[in-house]
Amino acid sequence: MFKPLSVFIGLRYTRAKRRNHFISFISLSSMLGVALGVAALIVVLSVMNGFEKELRERILGMTSHAFITGADGTLKDWQVVQDKIQGFEHVLDSAPFVEGQAMLSQGNRVRGSLIRGVDPALEGRVSTIGDKVIQGRFDALQPGSFGIILGKDLAMTMGVSTGDKITLITPHVSPTPAGIMPRLKRLNVVGVFEIGMYEYDSALAIMNIEDAGKLFRINKKVSGLRLKLDDVFQAPQITRDIMKQLPVYYRAADWTYQHANFFRALKTEKTVMFVILMLIVAVAAFNIVSTLIMMVTDKQSDVAILRTLGMTPKDIMVIFMVQGTLIGIFGTLIGIIGGVALALNVETLISWLEYALNYQFLDPSVYYISSLPSDLRWDDVITIGIFAFILSLISTIYPSWRAAQIKPAEALRYD
Repeated sequence: MFKPLSVFIGLRYTRAKRRNHFISFISLSSMLGVALGVAALIVVLSVMNGFEKELRERILGMTSHAFITGADGTLKDWQVVQDKIQGFEHVLDSAPFVEGQAMLSQGNRVRGSLIRGVDPALEGRVSTIGDKVIQGRFDALQPGSFGIILGKDLAMTMGVSTGDKITLITPHVSPTPAGIMPRLKRLNVVGVFEIGMYEYDSALAIMNIEDAGKLFRINKKVSGLRLKLDDVFQAPQITRDIMKQLPVYYRAADWTYQHANFFRALKTEKTVMFVILMLIVAVAAFNIVSTLIMMVTDKQSDVAILRTLGMTPKDIMVIFMVQGTLIGIFGTLIGIIGGVALALNVETLISWLEYALNYQFLDPSVYYISSLPSDLRWDDVITIGIFAFILSLISTIYPSWRAAQIKPAEALRYD
């Protein structure tokens, strides 16, 4: 089908200056439309990949890849469990934790908070919280000191900083001569951390594990054991394998279970966005149909002469398919180059725009992440390029078929 003569004529038609400048304008518009759609798709998917990656790293830096606890939500013999799983395949390390809900009070300010008790000597094995402390020291959480490290936004809300005191109110109550009273404890603010996610910075507080155990009345127990795995994407399978080797009164969960709906929503949103933006590419690609239809009408006499010289309908189809395909290829290549360049520099560009306009696009009190990350993945670029090329190729079929149906006698009747 693809004879060299047909390809040669198609290339000549593409390079030649057209008598109808409107056709040239439509061809250029189609090419730029494909390029714009491809570039937009690459940039948007890269930004969404960046959001997903950044959220996953920040969430896993604060939570855990997996955790083990008892049937009642506490773990008494956590050292025994730690020794058992230490040699398990894929388990890199573990650390105990105590977790509970409480209220923080300072003056007339009251705020609900998630209190997490950790061992400063072991916590660095499973999380990055120690590296996120921007005021004070993480190792200041010594047993019996009743110190607390607050998230940056939580500290600002409560109006405290390192060296101040704050009151913690637990849901547990104590009987007194005056009646049942909530348990109160005056704590020392020994540090402030910043994760970069408003969810944690505004609601999380860290204490020493022994002090937290006393406040929540689970002395000599912990809430569970947090695990760090070598492959976070295999966490569900690794967690199931661990549970098979532990007694039935233990239970475990992994990060995909804890944040399943959130990451499933991100994946669905990415898929929907891909489909929506691919429609932009499809619209631009099918503009090639209009270009080729007008070109076929303009070249009827040429087609008729070529048919009288012996070219078959298939040869004529190839001539116009070559032109449409070249428009799609050049548009796709321009879009890929522009999209990749923009995706690699989108963070710098957005920062410059925020500085120039003196306006922050992503309010940290509304969005999980206040910056615009980008994670360019070449498999996405290849997929987008292939889709754009296929759509461009499909859009050439009908106009080329119309050209092949031209009858030489009718086309040359009035010439």
